[in-house]
Amino acid sequence: MFKRPSTRHAFAVITVAGLLMAACGGDDDSDDAGTEDTAGTEAADDTGGDDGDDAAASGGDVAVSLITKDSTNAFFVAMQEGARQKADELGVDLTVGSGQAEGDDQGQIDLIENAIAAGQDGILITPMSVNVNNAIQQARDAGLYVIALDTPTDPPDVVDITFATDNCLAGEAIGQWAAGKLNGEKAVIARLVIFDDRTVSVDYCRDNGFLKGMGIDIGELTVIGDEPESGTYSTGAGGEYEIVCVEATGANEEGGRTGMETCLSQNPDINVVYTINEPTAFGAIAALETAGKTVGEDVYVVSVDGGLAGVERVQDGGIQATSQQYPLLMASLGLEAIKDIAEGGAPPENTSADGTFFDTGVALCTDDPMDTVTVAPQEDSQYCIDNAWG
Repeated sequence: MFKRPSTRHAFAVITVAGLLMAACGGDDDSDDAGTEDTAGTEAADDTGGDDGDDAAASGGDVAVSLITKDSTNAFFVAMQEGARQKADELGVDLTVGSGQAEGDDQGQIDLIENAIAAGQDGILITPMSVNVNNAIQQARDAGLYVIALDTPTDPPDVVDITFATDNCLAGEAIGQWAAGKLNGEKAVIARLVIFDDRTVSVDYCRDNGFLKGMGIDIGELTVIGDEPESGTYSTGAGGEYEIVCVEATGANEEGGRTGMETCLSQNPDINVVYTINEPTAFGAIAALETAGKTVGEDVYVVSVDGGLAGVERVQDGGIQATSQQYPLLMASLGLEAIKDIAEGGAPPENTSADGTFFDTGVALCTDDPMDTVTVAPQEDSQYCIDNAWG
């Protein structure tokens, strides 16, 4: 709900290093509910985005669908390509599909129903919202093992297990960094989130995690925008804060630009910009520069994702800190788990601190580390470039 309109790290990095060769992209502007393609030991190089009429590859006895939110965001493109590569290694018949864009619940529902009708063994999904929960339950009732990737379902037990970054912790790390960098200066904050019309765990968890990291009291974790608009933050030296805006962006560059323009029209003195992901940050940076702001001096931009383009912007000073996650690892581990289960193996177990998901790790990428960051290891931009996806 949007209330105010307007050891694990080492494991992740070591494992993901072998997966980094596999990322490229595609686009589809059709009006179909979803897109899908098939891949396996004989078809792992399909590019995706077709209408699902290709015959399934004959690579193995285990069949899995990977369903992402879209096929244009570099994060999901990297996840798809990493999954194709892993399916080829394992001999799994992989069907790759997505919604047309963020918010296309029906596209994901259609693809889940396709997987059930095909009698597949399992589904890997980055769930769009709570609106796909019923379809996921239908898949589980039909005997498919369902793993959420990156975005936990709400509630978590809608799926069998989740392989994901701790998004609350990822947000908390950039909040701790921002508070440390301000060193007692008043925080004049812009927050660029995904939606203002639905509840998505990755959205509220990163955003409220950021506030928590700064030492700002939040209301309900699952609600964006119910904290006081002004008050004090307590991390590091502490100080006063003012929240200028909370703008929905769709998690894309154009949304980041227009959202930042709206925020600047309300208060041109913004000095901290939280962005849901790096494409959003790119748009925000463009708007700030157009307004005559020097990013890294007049205003600090923090984000989450850790894609190659994003951590390159850390290195050149466009983004001051971003939390890096590992989508290729999520997909690879998910495919291995479903194959093992289909062949009689034991299901994976949760590893997160709260026991609700399998944590694939996070690192804070910055060339200006802060002593205030305690929830994640800090790595420099070159390290994060070397371990980036995309």
